[in-house]
Amino acid sequence: MRIGELARHTGCPVETVRYYEKSGLLPAPRRTGANYRDYGEVHAERVAFILRCRSLDMSLPEIRVLLAAIERPEADCGPVNALLDEHISHVASRIAELRRLKAELDAIRAHCSGEYPARACGIVRTLVRRAGAESHRVHGHVGGAHGAGTAGRRG
Repeated sequence: MRIGELARHTGCPVETVRYYEKSGLLPAPRRTGANYRDYGEVHAERVAFILRCRSLDMSLPEIRVLLAAIERPEADCGPVNALLDEHISHVASRIAELRRLKAELDAIRAHCSGEYPARACGIVRTLVRRAGAESHRVHGHVGGAHGAGTAGRRG
């Protein structure tokens, strides 16, 4: 099958199939007499596997580890277990970050309960105020003129 057919069959964009092939995740297909790529069922299965891993938010390096395990079925599965444990930990950290983000957004949302002009909107004012505080903290620390912990003070 040609690349367009593989893309339709797997639901993977043609450009992504080419990227996976170029990056070594997908083996190079044989070429036809007219020099077209000729993909087989092996390629479709590999693309489906990669897409499944991506749907689990796995990175391409993580997928490489899994593909190496598939290609060497007699090898120890310790690296696969370690990879999944690390990925689960990463997902748990992201969930905690998203919970903090939601709590912050809920707190910001609580600053406005009605329909007001933007100049009176508590949400907008809160965001502007917090952005200003962040700007002063970041610039004071990164700028180095006052040193860490002394942002905004003159000496």
